Amino acid sequence: MYKISEFTEMTGLSKETLRYYAEVKLLEPALIDPNNNYRYYDDGSYFLAILLVKLRGFGFTVQEMLSVMEDESFAHLEDLLIQNREKIKMQIENLRQRIEEIDEFLVSGKEENG
Repeated sequence: MYKISEFTEMTGLSKETLRYYAEVKLLEPALIDPNNNYRYYDDGSYFLAILLVKLRGFGFTVQEMLSVMEDESFAHLEDLLIQNREKIKMQIENLRQRIEEIDEFLVSGKEENG
């Protein structure tokens, strides 16, 4: 078992994030000591926390992460990752188009002034 301070160091998740994840039932401590309310996490918690860190890094919302956690077989995870990848590709394409528009605007401004 790991104390919350140890667990934050291991996972990179802040205490506030861990408390929030517990509140929304995303990642609950393996044990809460009834005497002092200290939170303890186990190796299974560690696996889930690392998965959550990855998903958050991929841009998943809390709701999407909840969906993944509710599907304990993780069968739906691949579909969500593919959808997320496609969404990112679209965002990249939109940004490329904006860059082109900015470049065209800059060129047209130089032509008018030159």
